[in-house]
Amino acid sequence: MEHYVYLMECADGTLYCGYTTDPKRREQQHNAGCGAKYTAARRPVRLVYTEVYPTKQEAMHREWEIKKCSRTEKLKMIKKWQNTCEI
Repeated sequence: MEHYVYLMECADGTLYCGYTTDPKRREQQHNAGCGAKYTAARRPVRLVYTEVYPTKQEAMHREWEIKKCSRTEKLKMIKKWQNTCEI
């Protein structure tokens, strides 16, 4: 099983970082209001970044690291990722 760290862009322009095993399903859950409280009030959200890891522990550690990053750093990560793959 693959484990993902993701960033969602909310309707108000803020970014939300989370963990999942299925990023597209998680995006749908957030947009249905069944995700985090933070995103429920900021719908719709759009998946803008993912990283994949072989274990949940590695993915959750990376999620913690990303959450400590500044908005500018996160935007740089998103831009680089979007230039190298399709969403």
